Amino acid sequence: MTSFRDDPLHLLILGGTSWLGGTVARLALDRGHRVTCLARGESGDVPDGARHVRADRWTSDAFREVTGTDWDAVLDVSWQPELLRSALTALASRAGIWIYVSSCSVYRDDATPDTDESAALHEPWSGTGEVTRDEYGPAKASCEAACRDVLPAGRLLIARAGLIAGYGDRSDRFGYWPARVAAATAPGDPVLIPDQPDMAVQVIDVADLGAWLLDCAEHRVSGIFNAVGDAHTMSDVLDACVHRVNLLPSWMPVDPDWLAEHGVGPWAGPESLPLWLPLPAYAGFMTRRNDAAKSAGLRLRPLVETVGSALRWERERGLERDRRAGLSRGREAELLATWAAGK
Repeated sequence: MTSFRDDPLHLLILGGTSWLGGTVARLALDRGHRVTCLARGESGDVPDGARHVRADRWTSDAFREVTGTDWDAVLDVSWQPELLRSALTALASRAGIWIYVSSCSVYRDDATPDTDESAALHEPWSGTGEVTRDEYGPAKASCEAACRDVLPAGRLLIARAGLIAGYGDRSDRFGYWPARVAAATAPGDPVLIPDQPDMAVQVIDVADLGAWLLDCAEHRVSGIFNAVGDAHTMSDVLDACVHRVNLLPSWMPVDPDWLAEHGVGPWAGPESLPLWLPLPAYAGFMTRRNDAAKSAGLRLRPLVETVGSALRWERERGLERDRRAGLSRGREAELLATWAAGK
């Protein structure tokens, strides 16, 4: 690509104190850009070198300090339609390009594998006020629609992110697996896994996503893209964990129907089995096509590197901590004992 400009970007990040926004801010500063982050600051501090405008986007004067500036790019990750619309009202006319980080959760069909950006979306959420997590997909679809209504196509990038992984992930989903292997005390220790070795797992490293979003800002890339990694399998993830930890546990495959019957939740949440998804209902959830994003410059690191970054983060936080997602050791042992007794 040829950049549309040579001097530093004037970049406004609506956020920047949490995970993805903070990653983009740090990368932008490393490239010599001028970065302003508008955020409450409850998730942490902005990176050194960035300007922090403290504001609560639920208030009427949230954008007062940033509306008098022309921004080369504005980046927003919100999934609250009211917050997105107020940002557009205040800033759309001042943005060279608007980058909205959406989600593949906007897609209506999770069962069909290998779909691209033309797949049908959820009906946009049409309520008022704050949206609950149960309406996350329709809320993101509503945010996308608001962006398209206000901004011309040539000044809008919609990046439909998949599951983001790597260093700094507080969801505890992807990191559960490298942490679980690293917590094994000896080769051959039993580790419960879903008996779906070919189940698709599609993640994008936060550093790769952040770098691509910044590339798009620099080169004024517009359009709608699935910002997702390549599709791997559960076996690929486990192999990468073994490679990074250098310890091979004893995998204990358990029937997915049995897991559901015994109260193990899929995907996320306490005492869940992260990354596991019921099939065939979710056969397409982590097999979205990324051809368009790759053609627009998305570069992906090997899966084993993302596992390594996730493991470094897990070790820093503590392998045996209480988790937002994943089985506790006691619950895993209980399940394995019950499974073995019933075989």
